[in-house]
Amino acid sequence: MVQLSLGYVVTIELIMKYINLGRTGLRVSRLCLGTMNFGPRANEPDSFSIMDKALDLGFNFFDTANVYGGKPGEGITEKIIGRWLAQGGQRREKIILATKCYGSMGEGENDDGLSAYNIKRSCEASLRRLQTDHIDLYQMHHIERATPWDEIWQAMEQLVTEGKVTYVGSSNFAGWDIAKACEAARHRHFLGLACEQSKYSLQTRMIELEVLPACRDYGLGVIAWSPLASGALGGMHATDDGRRGGKQVQKLMESFGSQINAYEAFCRQLGEEPANVALAWVLSNPDITGPIIGPRTMDQLTGCMRCLDITLDEPTLDKLDTIWPGPGGAAPKAYAW
Repeated sequence: MVQLSLGYVVTIELIMKYINLGRTGLRVSRLCLGTMNFGPRANEPDSFSIMDKALDLGFNFFDTANVYGGKPGEGITEKIIGRWLAQGGQRREKIILATKCYGSMGEGENDDGLSAYNIKRSCEASLRRLQTDHIDLYQMHHIERATPWDEIWQAMEQLVTEGKVTYVGSSNFAGWDIAKACEAARHRHFLGLACEQSKYSLQTRMIELEVLPACRDYGLGVIAWSPLASGALGGMHATDDGRRGGKQVQKLMESFGSQINAYEAFCRQLGEEPANVALAWVLSNPDITGPIIGPRTMDQLTGCMRCLDITLDEPTLDKLDTIWPGPGGAAPKAYAW
């Protein structure tokens, strides 16, 4: 709602925007629905309602992982999503479904990592929990340098050939890991990585040094996780969700209190919520496909839509850089003559 000067009140409909996932032809929503809270912090009925509302708002990109859910080895979040998909109503057809492998799902010697053995088993287990026959984007949750790329790509190629996976992505890779992965895939005449999912926010900008340049060069999309920096950028002084006196909030204030105060004061000058400014800042970077939104409540989901309508001009971006300085650009110019 916007209050006009003549006293009229109008409703502005915020419309989802879409973008290609890196160099691929796949179109995904600029906001990606993160599901990490489904199970531990949002019960199943609330999770179902959030996913239904996300569809109504135009989200078509849903991200999860086999290890999400709060109980090791159980894949609780994937099971919740699977039961939601099983309701029908073309839910599966309407979303780009992304999940991940790598993390431990058992106590066995081969129950984690990126061996061909574990990639195959993890994918089939995720398919069962998600109650689907294919994963649109299958992401390696972390780099595992003990496994050669020929083994990893052989496993991924087999999953693609079988129709169980459509695109492959990475998460938490260094720039040189991305380069090695892409060159190994190119040698095998395989599409390879479609995107990288990295921790990125105003407060955490290290990927600007080498990860973002690598992704740009190889044509990878970039999905930003923790775009609100664990709550530091979410309006900590105004929060009413029970986190006000939490240990995490106290720790963040001890480490970044002066920056958080300056940031929230600047957001008040802009007349915008801190969370939406932080998300708009991530969206302003042409290397970024979009941020992951991980709502615990319906209000958190619907409130984030405002960021799509915020345009940050150069003076505003400069001020944000002053409050939250980055590494100085890409390597090596960021630190060398």
